[in-house]
Formats: sequence, C-alpha cells, structure tokens
Amino acid sequence: MERIAVIGAGSWGTALAQVEACAGHYVTLWDRNGQLLKDIFGSRQNLKYHAGRQLSLNIHPTSDIRGALQDAVLVIVAIPSNTFRAYLPKIVQYLEENTILVSAAKGIEVNTLKTLSSVAEEILKNHPVKKNYAVLSGPSFAREVIENSPTAVTVASKNEEIAKKVQTICHTETFQIFTTTDVIGVEVAGALKNVIAIAAGASDGFGFGLSTRAALITRGLTEISRIGEKMGANPLTFLGLSGLGDLILTCTSDLSRNRQVGLKLAQGKSLRVVLKEVGQTAEGIRTAKAAFKLAQSLHVEAPILEEIYLTLHKGKPPKQAIKDLLTRAPEDERKLGTRTH
Repeated sequence: MERIAVIGAGSWGTALAQVEACAGHYVTLWDRNGQLLKDIFGSRQNLKYHAGRQLSLNIHPTSDIRGALQDAVLVIVAIPSNTFRAYLPKIVQYLEENTILVSAAKGIEVNTLKTLSSVAEEILKNHPVKKNYAVLSGPSFAREVIENSPTAVTVASKNEEIAKKVQTICHTETFQIFTTTDVIGVEVAGALKNVIAIAAGASDGFGFGLSTRAALITRGLTEISRIGEKMGANPLTFLGLSGLGDLILTCTSDLSRNRQVGLKLAQGKSLRVVLKEVGQTAEGIRTAKAAFKLAQSLHVEAPILEEIYLTLHKGKPPKQAIKDLLTRAPEDERKLGTRTH
C-alpha cells in the first residue's frame, strides 16, 4: 500500500482515486469544492459526476490540502488546465523532496502558449520535485475507468526512472500504463485532440458521414504531429496511445464532451447554451484559441484547428467551417505543412 493524493474531485480525479483505492492504496482526495467533499464523505459517492457508483473506503476526502499531501508518495493533479498555474504553487509548498508529481490535466495556456509541463518547470525551477514530474494521458473516459473497464494509458517523464515508478505504483489489472520520455509529444497530443473532436462532432452532427469523420481524424492527426514535431516531439508518439488512440476515442464516442460540443453546435445552438448543456469542462473550447496561436507562431498549416478557432471564437458558422475544410485545394499528403507567409 502506498499513500497517494489526488488533487481535484471532478469526474477524472474521482475515477483515478477509485482505481488506486481499489488497488489497495490509501488515497486522499482534495478539491476546492468543500460541499462536494462532504457529500463524498457522507454518501461514499460523487453524486455530481458519478452518481450510483460506490467509492472505496480507501478514499479519504479532505478539504485540508496540506493534510491531503502529507506523506504522499505520489500526487496526481487532475484539475482543469486553466487553473493549473494558480493551484500548482499551493500544492508544491507541501511536497517532500522525493514526492512524485503527476499531471493528469490536458491543455495549453492561451496567453503563454506553454504546455502544462513548461508551466510546471517554471513553477518548480527551484524545487527538487522538478526531477520527479510526469504526465498521464491516453484514451480513457472517467466513466469507464471508474467502472473498471480495461484501459491503457501512457505516463511520460523526462526521468525514465520516475515514469517506471508511476507505472509500478498505479498499474492495475484493468488500468494498464505504458511509459515514454516524450513529455512534449504526449502533452501536445492530449491537448489538441480535443479541438479535432469538436470538428468531428460537428461533421457528424451535419450528417457528413463516416468517410468525412475518418478524413478529419486522419488530417487532424497530421496537424497535431506537425505542431508536436516543431516543438521537439518524437513523431512515433502520435501513433501511440496518447496520440492516435486518444484522438480516435475522443472523436468517435458520445461520452466525449468535446465531441458533444461539436454535435450541439451543428444543431444551431449557441456556445453559451452548449456549455450549459454539456455541464462539464470541455477543454477543446479553450484549447482551440491556444492551438490556433501556436500553429501561427510555429508557421504550421493547421486548417482544422484554424476553422474550429474561427467557429468558437470568431463567430464563423460551423457548417461553413466544415465545408471550407472539405473543399480545400488538394495537396501532396506528404508535405510538411509549413506556412510560407
């Protein structure tokens, strides 16, 4: 048994806490929503995100962040990407030198265009935990993970030994973990696939068909790879679990919040109404702006990311955006996609 802390009692954080608790670990669960934690303590359920699913007695919800982190061998941060910079310093101040810090968040900062690992490096620059940082990503839905559906994900760390330690601690019979040192590739894939999923959802919502969806997924992977490689990622990462695997899952399943955004936009609903109906964070909406700016800064052609940005943030009709993508001039599939202007 290890002592594990999970920061964030949302859908994903609760699912990860349940997996590790069922594996026999002592899991503390912290969230800024004190009432949510009280409900979990009283009912042994997360009624907001996983109603009807009994949580392990090995999960110990607490509103005391210091107490949650005390003596933790491994800390999993499962919070929305836009709160990552604000909350990481609050977490780090209580970490021991050998604590392993794992980010399960997905996104890119809009203002800085930094990946979350870059944000972490900035905050952790003088902290020994910097060498113990890892990223968890891959094709996984919280609802299925908490139900113990067999799932395979990737943990990435520049420190290979840390990745293997996370694998050893967190790997279970139904939650398999593979390792890599390509942190940038895993993060870029995990963030940008959410934007492609919005495009796939809109395409399906307009009834363009499975062939169109396949084209969007494939060309979406190309755009993700172009950007990732420019940032120093290993091209092979995008063919793995955290790349192609996560992209396929997010683009094709109605459990995907980002896909739901696209489907609802195709119904003519405003973004405000869509956000209200989805009810949970759809990272692709924020990430679309960062992805567009990132592609421009790297001089990479990324028409899908661009059209979704124009739809979400500049008011372009989604049907017109999809049509513009499908009627683009043909080109060599092998071209690198570098902008010439």
